[in-house]
Amino acid sequence: MKKLCSTYSILVLAIAFVLVGSFSAQAQVLYQPVPADNPNLAGNSAWTAACASSSFNEYFVNFRWDPPMVGSDNEFILELSDANGYFASPTELARVSDKNGTFDFEFEFSLPTDTRGENFKFRVRSTSPAKTSPASEPFSMYFIDYNYPLLISENGSGSIPSGGLIQLCGGGSVTLKPHNIPNANTYIYNWYRSGTLLAEKSESITVSEPGMYYVELDYGDCSGSANTLSNTIEISTGTSSGLAINGASNIEVCPGETHQLEANVSGLGLTYTWYKDGTVVSGPTVDASTYTVDASINGFEGSYAVEIDGANTCKELSEAVTVSSPGSFDVTQNNEQNIVLLPSQTKTLSVATTATTPAYQWFKNGSAIAEATSSSLVINSVGEYHVEVTDNGGACEAAPLSSETTTVVAPESFEFVIEIIGSYATCENTDATLSLSIINAVGSNGSKTDVTSELQNSFAYQWQFDGAPLAGETSKTITVSSQEENGGYILKGTIDSFNATSNNLQIKLASNETLTISSNGTVYCEGGDAIVLSTTKDLTNESFSWKKDGVALASTSEALTVGEPGVYQLVIDTNECPVVSNEITIQAFDDSLLVLDNSENIILVEGDSQTLTANGADSYEWYDAGNNLISNSNAYDFQEEGEYLLIASFGTCTISKIITVTYRDMFAIPNVITANGDGINDLWVLPNTYSRDPNVLVTIFNERGEQIFSQSGYENNWPQSTTAFNKQSMIFYYKITRGGRSLKQGTITVIK
Repeated sequence: MKKLCSTYSILVLAIAFVLVGSFSAQAQVLYQPVPADNPNLAGNSAWTAACASSSFNEYFVNFRWDPPMVGSDNEFILELSDANGYFASPTELARVSDKNGTFDFEFEFSLPTDTRGENFKFRVRSTSPAKTSPASEPFSMYFIDYNYPLLISENGSGSIPSGGLIQLCGGGSVTLKPHNIPNANTYIYNWYRSGTLLAEKSESITVSEPGMYYVELDYGDCSGSANTLSNTIEISTGTSSGLAINGASNIEVCPGETHQLEANVSGLGLTYTWYKDGTVVSGPTVDASTYTVDASINGFEGSYAVEIDGANTCKELSEAVTVSSPGSFDVTQNNEQNIVLLPSQTKTLSVATTATTPAYQWFKNGSAIAEATSSSLVINSVGEYHVEVTDNGGACEAAPLSSETTTVVAPESFEFVIEIIGSYATCENTDATLSLSIINAVGSNGSKTDVTSELQNSFAYQWQFDGAPLAGETSKTITVSSQEENGGYILKGTIDSFNATSNNLQIKLASNETLTISSNGTVYCEGGDAIVLSTTKDLTNESFSWKKDGVALASTSEALTVGEPGVYQLVIDTNECPVVSNEITIQAFDDSLLVLDNSENIILVEGDSQTLTANGADSYEWYDAGNNLISNSNAYDFQEEGEYLLIASFGTCTISKIITVTYRDMFAIPNVITANGDGINDLWVLPNTYSRDPNVLVTIFNERGEQIFSQSGYENNWPQSTTAFNKQSMIFYYKITRGGRSLKQGTITVIK
């Protein structure tokens, strides 16, 4: 029998050696990935083109591979080529690490948002060992990031012509371009003329042939589903009439005179539209082939053109002619238009002009002022003043040009407006700067004139705090920087016999003091030690309150005992602006605060170890089955089976966890034993799962079905020394049950 077992062992080893050698000579085979059906959609067919968008971007490919097995740390990676099918810089679409024992599976992936092209391919790489599958067939793949109808117009101006018609005259051309798509130059386009696809692929197209033009974004096989087809522009052609404006291209008209512009095409019942500097000034009007320029109207100078339109003619715009004045000049005012004149004051008004030989005449309230004929005028009374300038040296007859009117008023009073410079919020800022912003002269009728720039350096100033003057504060600006200065501020000023008073600004500054509270814990549990909030600030003479979740509590104690979870603060009321402490959040005690990185039931291979890590608590204690403290760390490395206790502390609250460690069975139930007394394989030995468990019943029957052995808590002791075997090989049957429920059953061959 010993010789038989020895021969059997040698045979098994030989077969294993052959198999290992065979597999070691064989390499994994990665097959070409192919499109697969989407299980989340109706139907059962694989995709032929990937047309993704923001509302749908879910695709699957099938991948197969053949053993030998890959490494346990292997990952399969799905990669996408560039638009030309090259993998010089592939894009990773998906990565899986849990398919190392699955030879046929699907990758799920989404298209990157910049995917646009007709020849994308994909492939699969493994990392352990490093191998690459053949590339797939090429596919049309597009991420449709714009799927609205395009709108096209001339040069993308956004102005679609009436009826969608554009006429081209005399061999002209027009550029069509979409005007409602962002980043238009990043797309490829399909342009059509009367249903025929054109060669142009850019965002604009210049056309001269008649036809119906429209465009769509070129999304390849996905173009139809993108819904980007544009409006249609009809291009028609005709013969130019040679439209022009008769006469010279540069015309000079003296002030006060008129000049008639005339089109060279007339009397055909056409409509005429006249333009000045590109803006319509007349029409469209039938047979209005002339337009009169009136030089008595200020600003008549400019570029004039005419456009014709009508039945059986080509819409056409003439070249522009320039109309100017040889005697034109400018008059510029050198002073403010609104002036406040104080008693006994004088002011000087003046103008500058570009006239060649200017003559001046000043007016007050519409009447000429005697002997006021220079470019400046000294005034000492209120009224409305302007000057007329005449150029006596120009090519045209003298025509006066008036300056703007200056209004001079005498104030009834003055008022100041003060404001805070920069950002300011009540009881948030720790300083504030106040400054004069406006000085208004108030007229007898209540009208106000801003005279800040003229008089701000002429007033004498004094700041007041809560009605009392502030010593030394006599400028236009004041800075407040402490809570003791909280209150109302007014700026007063004097000039001549006038007194001015500002609005009242209330300033409330926050304290510079930092108020800090602390606690002896942050987790609240019923029956645990009390959580107490306190501060090092002496509150004896302070008005204060404790707040929970922003609501004041009734407690007047300087130390607060927390009665429930919430967000707590301490607030001291001082100088109308509270001093607010930091926040402390007290959490409700919850078992979920303790997080374990693995199961509480650990199965070990005998001789190995496994670490269990806990997080979330303040401290940890690990105990073995004998209640011995074995660690204070947040992690413990288990090496032996048994029951362990973890106590996690959260302030004064604790959580206890029982950790059970058992050994994993490393062998199957044997079906052959050699009861020859050599001490090797003489007994039927069961895995730990079924042996020595008092709840597990092991029963053995002979070949006639007669029960010959039955034991709870089987001790791996069959066959017993008294058992006799009268044949060379005998077959027995076994059944393993727990609580009457069958766990395993099979045969045992006993070889003598």
